Amino acid sequence: MDRSDPQKILLGPGRGQSPRPSRQPRQDHSDQRICQCAIETARLCSDRHCQDVLLFDLRGLSDLTDYILIASGTSNRQLKSIGTEVSHLADRQFGMVRLGSDIDETTTWLVYDFADLIVHLFDPAVRAHYDIEMMWDDAPRVEWRRGADREPGA
Repeated sequence: MDRSDPQKILLGPGRGQSPRPSRQPRQDHSDQRICQCAIETARLCSDRHCQDVLLFDLRGLSDLTDYILIASGTSNRQLKSIGTEVSHLADRQFGMVRLGSDIDETTTWLVYDFADLIVHLFDPAVRAHYDIEMMWDDAPRVEWRRGADREPGA
């Protein structure tokens, strides 16, 4: 994979082509499990002091995944630590195994792909540069905050 082109990283081989076959939306309990995993992952990131945590529902909009989570960390060390916790949470509590295992020790953008949930952890400057959340402006945002943690008016 050409790591110099962020579009190829995000979209896979051949820009705009999904590397996974198209699939129908789920109607069983696994959809609820995936949504709960996505919400708990967003809460974990927030609890570990990530900033600007966004969770998008891409069901019906993307053949690649159902949910995408984007968060900013304060340091590479924090990003790696949260990534490890995210992997453990997804695996142990929800039975979702991470696809791939390569981690660049010098990176400022970590991607954790669980097929139905993709988690992007960024350094704030790198996140601002790539602005990947603008790709999903038309996707509904998932409310993940606990009742007492919600922002006024949210």
